[in-house]
Amino acid sequence: MAAIARWCMRHRLVAVLLWLIALGGTTAAAAFAGSAYSNNYEVPGTESGEATELLRKGFHGQGGDTDTVVWRTGPSQTARTPSVEQRMSQTLDEIAELPGVGSVTSPYSFEGAAQISADGRTAYAVVTFDQPADAVPRSEAQAVVDTAKAAETDDVRIELGGRAVGLTEAPTAHLAEVIGVVVAGVVLFLAFGSLAASTLPLATALVSVGTAYAGITLLGHLMPVADFAPMLGTLIGLGVGIDYALFIVTRHRKGLKRGLPVEEAARNAVATTGRAVVFAGATVCIALLGMLILRLNFLNGVAIAASLTVVLTVAASVTLLPALLSYIGMRALSGRERRKLAEHGPQPETTTGFAARWSAFVERHPKLLGAVAAVVMAVLALPTLALHLGTSDQGNNPAASSTRQAYDLLAEGFGPGVNGPLTLVAHMDNAGDRIALHMLGDHVRATEGVASAGPAVFNRSGDTAVLTVMPDSSPQSKATSALVDRLRDDVIPWAEQGTTLEVHVGGVTAGYDDFAEVIVGKLPLFVGVVIALGCLLLLLAFRSIGIPLKAAAMNVAAVASSFGIVVAIFQWGWGSELMGLGSAGPIEPFLPVIMVSVLFGLSMDYQVFLVSRMYEEWLETGDNRRAVRVGLAETSRVINSAAVIMISVFLAFVLSGDRLIAMFGIALAAAVALDAFVLRTLLVPALMHMLGGANWWLPAWLDRRMPKISIEPPDCATRATLPGQRKSADDGADGAGDADSAVTTPAGR
Repeated sequence: MAAIARWCMRHRLVAVLLWLIALGGTTAAAAFAGSAYSNNYEVPGTESGEATELLRKGFHGQGGDTDTVVWRTGPSQTARTPSVEQRMSQTLDEIAELPGVGSVTSPYSFEGAAQISADGRTAYAVVTFDQPADAVPRSEAQAVVDTAKAAETDDVRIELGGRAVGLTEAPTAHLAEVIGVVVAGVVLFLAFGSLAASTLPLATALVSVGTAYAGITLLGHLMPVADFAPMLGTLIGLGVGIDYALFIVTRHRKGLKRGLPVEEAARNAVATTGRAVVFAGATVCIALLGMLILRLNFLNGVAIAASLTVVLTVAASVTLLPALLSYIGMRALSGRERRKLAEHGPQPETTTGFAARWSAFVERHPKLLGAVAAVVMAVLALPTLALHLGTSDQGNNPAASSTRQAYDLLAEGFGPGVNGPLTLVAHMDNAGDRIALHMLGDHVRATEGVASAGPAVFNRSGDTAVLTVMPDSSPQSKATSALVDRLRDDVIPWAEQGTTLEVHVGGVTAGYDDFAEVIVGKLPLFVGVVIALGCLLLLLAFRSIGIPLKAAAMNVAAVASSFGIVVAIFQWGWGSELMGLGSAGPIEPFLPVIMVSVLFGLSMDYQVFLVSRMYEEWLETGDNRRAVRVGLAETSRVINSAAVIMISVFLAFVLSGDRLIAMFGIALAAAVALDAFVLRTLLVPALMHMLGGANWWLPAWLDRRMPKISIEPPDCATRATLPGQRKSADDGADGAGDADSAVTTPAGR
């Protein structure tokens, strides 16, 4: 690490130019190639996946996105009023001629006769694009919206719904990123007191995240990548990128205050804290790449995209950052700090103030404070027990959005099931199968939970048919999920008995239910692998059994509590409308997997930075109480500053206008807040005080067989006795002085 830092500082112009070329090159390539994101949640082999595949084979050209134009008249008119019919028919004809529109099914045509409500005041047209929603250009969707809205009058209200239309409501400006960066800059300036030092973490994060954003765009051409992956990568990258640079700059500033030359201070910072940054980044990537074991194409792209962002932020922190540090020289210190250094020379480094007092307070009351922290985490985790995975659709959009209003108008005029019909796709071999299909239709109409079912529609060859079933409940309702199970377990097997008829249930709710079932089934394996790999890394780094086990428990606590907050806000709707996040609804099935990956990685970061300093002191003194006290006192301030930055960045993404990204933002912000302010500065040190020397216990036979890796300064590792070769420090040690006194950092720290 020191050699890398030395090269980057001696060739600082080359290092900076290489990063700028990488940023410019990937951005230009991404702009030329365009985006190719995918939102295909299908899982091969599931019931809904079979239905989609059968539909694709039997009905060619069914792949275009289907959207709706909904209008509702005033009380004095109906959709069949001649003036309304003439105006809307002309508008629909104009929409049919727009680029990208494949067909328009009008309620005034024979095929769309059922698209006018019973009271006659609500009607809708089906607009089918010639491409899936992921491939529909925003300009084409906007043209449909503008054309439809132009026909609106005082007596005719027009709203539009559908995935392609939803693209027009997504914010174009990166407001969330801008706000997050501005807040982070303010916190950095308050922490450093130097404008030059506070801009470096922002610069390294923006360059690395910008390169990753363009790289993710290019990655979408090689493999399926969800459309929210770039935003998720940006969210994670800005948070960890600024934090990683913050830790290194803080160490660099300490070196300058000790009187080290700029180049030596930067080299030492990268060689020490830079190691912890690489290690922490590796844990984040391992947690993210754990999604690959689920073998779901949709999640594979998300895992690789997010990992790419983390890798680039780590690389920028240990290469671009030292080059920039050499450029600003002593300006990494504030003017007051430089004057003090010039007048009085290097001073012994002490940790005083609240950090030292808090560390001593935790040392004196570990049981009480540990119990309080455990109760807080348990209470916040309680809502997680009510977690409901399911469909979050445009009915959960903000109340002011056109897609939400179109959704509500359709539900009011035609029943809630119209927004998520089920699709029964049948394959037939003979006339007997056709008879069985007609009998199935009659049986479905009489099934509990079915509002209506249309006639079977056959393809040209007559071997495939589609039966559209309208539930009497909304797509995200548990009653609709129960109907899917009822059709699959009871109704369809009855019709297939004694025939070669093959029927599969598809549709939005069925697809999400199948996806959720697959995710839940693989979740224990996934969580177990992520925990095991994280524990293995910590075991190798800290050569202790207790440290990895505590880290795993703390990570589970952080995940559970943050999930509880997400459930309360998004599923129960506590304040979601006030924050512009839409109405209450279920949690997307893939969200737990992605959140577990990210949260485990981020939680491990603070564990590494906190415990590595304790480990240094333990190797130096063999005194557990002093190690915990000094480690907490010296790292709590920088960890808390880093947490405030990360929380600010994550919460800024609530302004993205995307419900899913807002979920990620709130979940990650809550997890980081709890991790930094409850777990790492309260519960973890309290437990470590109570366990005493057992924190660092490792069987001698295991110690001899484990490879030697180090994330602490090299000089510390070379002269210290390994914990596995030393007797446990006494739990009742004197604590190395008055607990309320300043904590003096050993020389060279």
